[in-house]
Amino acid sequence: MEIKFSPPDITEAEIEEVADTLRNGWITTGPKTKRFEREIADYCHTSQAVCLSSATACMEMTLRVMGVGPGDEVITTAYTYTASCSVICHVGAVPVLVDVLPGSYEMDPEQVRSAVTEKTKAIIAVDLAGIIYGHYDRLFEIAEEKRNLFVPSNDRQKALGRIFILADAAHAFGARQREKMCGEIADFTCFSFHAVKNLTTAEGGAVVWKEQKGIDSNEVYKEYMLLSLHGQSKDALEKTRAGAWEYDIAAPYYKCNMTDIMASIGLVQLGRYESILNRRREIVGRYNDALKDADVRVLPHYTDGSQSSGHLYMIHLSGKTREECNQIIESLADTGIAANVHYKPLPMLSAYKNIGFDIKDFPNAYAQFESEITLPLHTCLTDEEVSYIIKNLRDILEEHGLC
Repeated sequence: MEIKFSPPDITEAEIEEVADTLRNGWITTGPKTKRFEREIADYCHTSQAVCLSSATACMEMTLRVMGVGPGDEVITTAYTYTASCSVICHVGAVPVLVDVLPGSYEMDPEQVRSAVTEKTKAIIAVDLAGIIYGHYDRLFEIAEEKRNLFVPSNDRQKALGRIFILADAAHAFGARQREKMCGEIADFTCFSFHAVKNLTTAEGGAVVWKEQKGIDSNEVYKEYMLLSLHGQSKDALEKTRAGAWEYDIAAPYYKCNMTDIMASIGLVQLGRYESILNRRREIVGRYNDALKDADVRVLPHYTDGSQSSGHLYMIHLSGKTREECNQIIESLADTGIAANVHYKPLPMLSAYKNIGFDIKDFPNAYAQFESEITLPLHTCLTDEEVSYIIKNLRDILEEHGLC
């Protein structure tokens, strides 16, 4: 049996919707993208949403919308994928990395507090594996405490009057925390619809935001549109209407819009998303039951106070080194099961070593990485395949003294 790690779940309904888009003659940003934005906003309980080419583009454009740039600092976690940090570099700001809590994948809020300076403009938290970061309340407390240090550099920063909180929710579309949807907790929330994500548009992403006094949401939406389409004053749909050809370029901006082909896939995926989330929850439950007596730690995807999107099933193998965990991954591969690792902490990667980060300064992140394995978790898995994964995993863990 060959089990892929995370293939896209595409049905005939998505194919038909894409075919409809190809037939109707409008394949770039158009009516389906705008409809997808409205449906995402409704789903997330926000007033507006913007769909772009990736979650990375969403995060970078959000920093730009909020005026973050050279001379500013942005704090994020050392335990994440590069996109959470590379966007800080893209806008010319300085990334400030902090460690995670002991025995956790979550950014340490006390280290965030210590890292804040008069140059800090934003904090990027990560909703890893589909679980909403558990300390947003602490981050907002820190932002309030540090108001006296905050030096605004544009009108939106002045209106907010504090550091803004950005959620890298690439994994967490559809997650909930204390009755709030992912998207109505942080100031801005960015989602990924990459091919491996729960809801896919092949590539793509979306950003939603909370209403803030003194910040006009319609103007925020318009700025995302300008930033994502060369600074063009009219989008492609508006510009091609009869007699409406004329446009202006407000500034030499960027190109990262979503297309209607991508939105077509997303609209169908969103229409069946609850069944996708339910199936992921079933698989997580089966894995949890199978590992109850194993010497491993699993993530709390579903609790009384929160519901994960069930994006990744990460397990921490007690007392094992990275080399031993890699051997287990290889043993799984020998049985046809593709496993993965999430993630190498950023200070272990050349890009961030070259900036000056050293993994020795992030011992908790390294300890989490050293003994982590991620199992396949996706809605293309059959019950038989889940049983096959469980049987082989338990056999291999027993060989390593973990069962």
